[in-house]
Amino acid sequence: MADKLNKAKPINPAVIILLFTALVLPLFFRAIDFNYGILICCFGLLYIVAVSGLDVVFGYSGQISLGHAAYFAIGAYGSIMLHRYFGVMIVFSMLIASVAATLVGIVIAYPASRLRFHFLSLSTIAFGEIVYQMVLQSPGAVTGNSLGIFTEPVNLFGFRLDTYTRFYYYGLAVVVIFLILKNNLINSKTGRALVAIRENAHAADGMGINVTRYKVIAFATSAFYCAYAGGMYAHLVGFVSPDTFMFRQSVLFLTMLLFGGTGSLFGPIIGAFSVMLLNEVLRVAERYQMFIYGTLMLLAIIALPGGIYGSVRRLLNRMKRKEAH
Repeated sequence: MADKLNKAKPINPAVIILLFTALVLPLFFRAIDFNYGILICCFGLLYIVAVSGLDVVFGYSGQISLGHAAYFAIGAYGSIMLHRYFGVMIVFSMLIASVAATLVGIVIAYPASRLRFHFLSLSTIAFGEIVYQMVLQSPGAVTGNSLGIFTEPVNLFGFRLDTYTRFYYYGLAVVVIFLILKNNLINSKTGRALVAIRENAHAADGMGINVTRYKVIAFATSAFYCAYAGGMYAHLVGFVSPDTFMFRQSVLFLTMLLFGGTGSLFGPIIGAFSVMLLNEVLRVAERYQMFIYGTLMLLAIIALPGGIYGSVRRLLNRMKRKEAH
């Protein structure tokens, strides 16, 4: 036992600095009376959860998905309807809706796992469009159809998260938990199998890895993360409508992931906040959002193949090698 403790990796100082900054950030915004900054951070936190889930599918298992707005919608509408029509406490309705999205992800993953490249991406786009149309065309008394539906803030056993600061710390706790779970998954046998599939699915199959099974696990995990983020979004804003879950939302998730860096814990964090801040700066150019996202994708693919995090990491490694020589 003592040997295992001695071999345990020390905590990265960057993680400690990041956590400390995250903890004091709302206090800074409140000091300068800038509540909108706290709201932006709340959105950033829930996007980290969603993009981290997408990273499991895209970054680690190499599966292209452009339909994650569907899971986002299932989590949001599922949580709202469970609370409104069945009286389920919101903290549980979000979990139940996420589990439901996970089951949907498993059903979609089995046929999708046999597809590759553009065929896979087209199938996920189709799935996202199906969910969007179901929400849009559903009876207004159930989901509010095109008019949308209102809901209440998260209630943690009587403690209402009805301020941005309260929701922020709840979201921060969720992000830490989900990132720890993701880190444990990636460093497990399952994570190593996913990476092997990403590198070469045929070679992985030849080594005895059940490719279909692990692809399904990746899709299911990703669906849970994205659906939970959808529930967070719904109860933060207090209102959802079908327009939130259009194809551009899936493009936004993928843009954040590519821009921040795939196959890492810090990539989704960097990508979520970078693109969020860019959105705020370019809010006046809302008509050109898809053009901007497309440009960012090209920039990430051509100039920053590993995203911001990957590029910084490569630069630091080069500097270390130079110092060693």
